[in-house]
Amino acid sequence: MLRNADDADLIEMLDIYNEAIINTTAVYTYEPQTFEYQYHWLREKQENGYPVLVVEDRGRVLGFATYGPFRPKPAYKYTAEHSVYVHKDYRGSGVGKLLMHEIIALAETNGYATLIGAIDATNQGSIALHQKLGFVQSGMLRKVGYKFGNWLDLVYYQLDLAGPLQPTEG
Repeated sequence: MLRNADDADLIEMLDIYNEAIINTTAVYTYEPQTFEYQYHWLREKQENGYPVLVVEDRGRVLGFATYGPFRPKPAYKYTAEHSVYVHKDYRGSGVGKLLMHEIIALAETNGYATLIGAIDATNQGSIALHQKLGFVQSGMLRKVGYKFGNWLDLVYYQLDLAGPLQPTEG
């Protein structure tokens, strides 16, 4: 079941996120996050009107996704950057694709013109999923991260959406 996240999902979302921190280069940070961090993260997303979705199966969160501002300056207001995290046991099962389809649909409905994914260059699963969904590589930043004794390259993938009928600068 795909639905909006709520407080009852926080621990499982945090477990998924922390597993990615500890074992992958999907997140460019070193230390696991706290429950307090995840709680405030969810509150901030909700208060600012950004979606946080989960895929749940038999009471277990299998993955979550969100989007938010790409950059804080006002001219970027029609561009969103998304994040998708899937439980390690369900990667490649279609959970990420389901979340991505809904995030794309919500971004489209909410008038965004561009959806950005920032992906570690070695994350072939995420890159392949983005390509299947129509995202195109729009840039690479080399040696911008360092984790597990290696320099990390970050690739940007973008999907062009319809955007607003009459964009404004205000």
